[in-house]
Amino acid sequence: MERPTVLPHNPCFSSGPCAKRPGWSLHALSDATIGRSHRAKLGKGKLKDVIDRSKAILGMPQDYRLAIVAGSDTGAVEMAMWTLLGSRGVDILSWEAFGDGWHTDALKQLKLKDIRRFHADYGQLPDLGQVDCNRDVIFTWNGTTSGVRVPNANWIANDREGLTICDATSAAFAMELPWSKLDVVTWSWQKVLGGEAAHGMLALSPRAIARLEAWTPPWPLPKTFRMTKGGTVQEGIFAGETINTPSMLAVEDALDGLKWAESIGGLPALIARSEANLAVVSQWVANSTWAAFLCADDASRSCTSVCLTICDPWFARLDAENQAVVARKLGSIVESAHAGYDIGGYRDAPAGLRIWCGATVEQSDVRALLPWLDWAWSQVRAN
Repeated sequence: MERPTVLPHNPCFSSGPCAKRPGWSLHALSDATIGRSHRAKLGKGKLKDVIDRSKAILGMPQDYRLAIVAGSDTGAVEMAMWTLLGSRGVDILSWEAFGDGWHTDALKQLKLKDIRRFHADYGQLPDLGQVDCNRDVIFTWNGTTSGVRVPNANWIANDREGLTICDATSAAFAMELPWSKLDVVTWSWQKVLGGEAAHGMLALSPRAIARLEAWTPPWPLPKTFRMTKGGTVQEGIFAGETINTPSMLAVEDALDGLKWAESIGGLPALIARSEANLAVVSQWVANSTWAAFLCADDASRSCTSVCLTICDPWFARLDAENQAVVARKLGSIVESAHAGYDIGGYRDAPAGLRIWCGATVEQSDVRALLPWLDWAWSQVRAN
């Protein structure tokens, strides 16, 4: 096959930190409150602005609280687990690395006794109909490492007694989140809006706040997890008073991403951009002789973390170790050509590729990448 000649304008397809928004430059951070306290009026105002703009773009109900927390999405999920779990049984859904991680936390760290795990292999979903929403439920809306998302929230009961804790880090700002079905929602800045890492967002429904104030966990809580004092929620946390010191450079970058999202039309435009990128890959896969989606179900296929597997019969005859070698070589050839960076599949996932197609990625760049994948595959097969 002849080597392509057109390169993506931005070859960054990492699933985190993800591509910056179109037109981004360091000038976007020129108004950062560097050297100023995050507790000063100016710094706290910017933190509150991140909260307010996020709630508005996502269409979050006004009675939901939103906080900026430490440790990215992982810190936000663990903050919720450590403070809210333990008063009733919990159902945990896992079909990729992060769901597996939340199960490990509940089982081995919190040592909860009443856990039900509903598991599926990479590329699939567990049976959502088995979930009991009178228990607490933990799940990822979109599996970043598997390219599988829940198709809807119909399986979540409106009259549930338990809390639904949703890791939405690669879904927020690219997919509709039905807030009435979700009691806890977490995400990080470095995904769909392409912000810098280290900070997470934690959204709590009124039901979650009630649990937070009524329930005292039997285990010690690190300082960065403590959201109540004397049994009452510390409201300042949801108004920009972060528990630990945030990076004001990262805060400025988060604001830049939010303002860009507003400028292009908000959530509908963000969703449309991600879905359009997925559509480009889908058209290519439909005509490919060697690549397929890891998620075979159209309704459950992610529009952000698009995961591909290799369906060539030659590849199928290799053992798992050699399949991984081939997939790494494929990604390396593409990267060496400066056509696509960081497109390797997740380390625990089946050997393949993962292309971030979130809202900051231009459709033209996805189109430009795909011929390079075909060319790289021809190089792998020739050798």
